[in-house]
Amino acid sequence: MKKTVDKKLLVSILLLVGAGFLIFLSASLGLLARDSAHFGSIAFKQIFFGLLPGLAALYLFSKFDYMKWRKLSFWLFVLAIFLNIVIFIPSIGFTHNGATRWLSIGSFSLQVSEVLKIAAIIYFAAWLSFVRENVKTWRRGFLPLSIILAITGALCLIQKDTDTLIVISVALVSMFIVAGGKWRHVALLALIGALAFALLIYERPYIRARIATFIDPGAQSLTTGWQIQQSLIAIGSGGFSGRGFGQSIQKFNYLPEPVGDSIFAVAAEEFGFLGSVALILLFVFFTLRGLKVARGANHPFGGFLSVGIVSYIITQSFVNIGAMVGVVPLSGIPLLFVSQGGTALLFVLAHAGILLNISRTAKMIK
Repeated sequence: MKKTVDKKLLVSILLLVGAGFLIFLSASLGLLARDSAHFGSIAFKQIFFGLLPGLAALYLFSKFDYMKWRKLSFWLFVLAIFLNIVIFIPSIGFTHNGATRWLSIGSFSLQVSEVLKIAAIIYFAAWLSFVRENVKTWRRGFLPLSIILAITGALCLIQKDTDTLIVISVALVSMFIVAGGKWRHVALLALIGALAFALLIYERPYIRARIATFIDPGAQSLTTGWQIQQSLIAIGSGGFSGRGFGQSIQKFNYLPEPVGDSIFAVAAEEFGFLGSVALILLFVFFTLRGLKVARGANHPFGGFLSVGIVSYIITQSFVNIGAMVGVVPLSGIPLLFVSQGGTALLFVLAHAGILLNISRTAKMIK
């Protein structure tokens, strides 16, 4: 194993962490106008439950031989399923805004879907590296993928977490395509997914409301359309170069969740078009470098795992950004490396650490 990780990938990760934390600090100032005690609590949790342990995880996982995850993959997936079920036991699970997604441990809460994301990706990467060319078959390719998607789908939908299901699905299907899965199997999965989504729209009013707001955001500008309206105002107010660091107006009593899923709008208002493009390009560079790691991995497991990690990170991040600029329906998922959420920041840095470890033995093309 090489002594060093891929430096370009490491730099892109550290730049995303640094830029994300600065944006978070500025956006969190908007909470002072609402509840100063809440501001202190969120800042504390982001630093001590997210940033610091996340950087430690980045370092430790960059040193941990990624091939060991292949041996642990099945039991990790079983653990993830267990955690996503146990949260429905009273006094163990934590419910917020009608959704039960968190495991409560004293003052610390763990969003268990984060464990499910990486567990599903690691397990499927291990499976693909085992079946190799047989991934083209129905029994060894399409059926296992369908089963994993069905399990993760059931767990996410019970938690009312459609967004996480979409992110996991994109990551797993991307891995399946890279492994050589048949396009007609992908088309069949897309058809099944479209039918399932249509049923969800019919069954769940909040999803119907998101779709209606996306189609005509101005129709309910004071209710369901408020967030996208305020987001577009913030982004437009930023102009070409922005108002300046800390100078956002919309984060004060206008934007819902200025440190959460609306944080890109705050960044766009303060840093303008130039800053927004720079942030997007950082994600793009991270993605391209991660895919180079996948292509140069010394074992198929490392290649598939890299594709899964990169796919989930870029999908979740761009869905968040797309929702803020109005090109996809509002999702509620955080912008990785940037938004509030100690669990999300901790896990994305742990995943980045795994990617760095894979890069140690990868044949990188400069």
